[in-house]
Amino acid sequence: MERIAVNRLKNFLGQDVESSYLIMEKEYREGAKGFYLRLRLGDKTGSLNAYIWDNAEYFTNKCQIDDFVVIKGRVRDYKGQLQLTVLDLKVVYEGDGIEIDQFIQTTAMDINQLSESLFEYIDSVKDEFIKTLLKSIFEDHEFFLQYAKAPAAKNWHHNYRGGLLEHTIAVARLCDFSAQFYPVDRDLLLAGALLHDIGKVQEYHGKKSFDFTNIGRLIGHVVLGDELVAKKAAEIDAFPTETLMKLRHMIISHHGELEMGAARVPQTLEATLLRHADNLDAQTTGVKQIMEQGVEDISDWSEYDKLNNRYYYLK
Repeated sequence: MERIAVNRLKNFLGQDVESSYLIMEKEYREGAKGFYLRLRLGDKTGSLNAYIWDNAEYFTNKCQIDDFVVIKGRVRDYKGQLQLTVLDLKVVYEGDGIEIDQFIQTTAMDINQLSESLFEYIDSVKDEFIKTLLKSIFEDHEFFLQYAKAPAAKNWHHNYRGGLLEHTIAVARLCDFSAQFYPVDRDLLLAGALLHDIGKVQEYHGKKSFDFTNIGRLIGHVVLGDELVAKKAAEIDAFPTETLMKLRHMIISHHGELEMGAARVPQTLEATLLRHADNLDAQTTGVKQIMEQGVEDISDWSEYDKLNNRYYYLK
């Protein structure tokens, strides 16, 4: 059986296919005609919704999130979006010819180059206290291995291996560029850019698809990041109280609004700039990912963006 990558399924519209995918999401739902099973199937090239309408209860007991499955089904166009109607499904394992790297979505950017960029930013910091703090976090080899593989989100933006590092460097570049035009403390702003999402290393787990850890769901990356930075700063002799307060404020306010998860709204120029740089990269990348999942020769429009309540024009 030759694998059909998700981004090639549009070539099989209206045809029956058989291929292997990773279950990224699973929901057993009740519809107008009874219960059905919705799956999000994916590989490293993308993902799409798949539906089991018949014998849904049987199949929901046969598979779980993060299972590799071989499906038999038909490729459909539903309201301009590519879907699979699954007729049969069986769980398979790595020993059955599954090559895990074919299924794990990873940043398209070079991890080594992103890592080099991060440490170049650290080296460019002139404030020795801030530089020491950054090195104490990012030069921890075991921590950095986790950090470099972490996603920046579960669903919305950069939700793939290496996504956190990719997002962090993008925000740092935006902040570094903006520091040329506004009267900000560049060292403080860069530190905020590099550390604002550091708590996401603890917030998510998973070797295949990603989900929240218990502490990530109950506490969240904003608080976890603030705790980590405060702890590391306390280990540095005479770390300036004012600098730490401003840096912590940037971390806890980078979501911008209280209803969006910020513990405080931005109340310094650096925190204000960081919030907009973070949101610019997150929103733009999130929209880009949704548009890339659309099939332009099937529909003029993307899937519905539930977060922002809109569709995106693909042409």
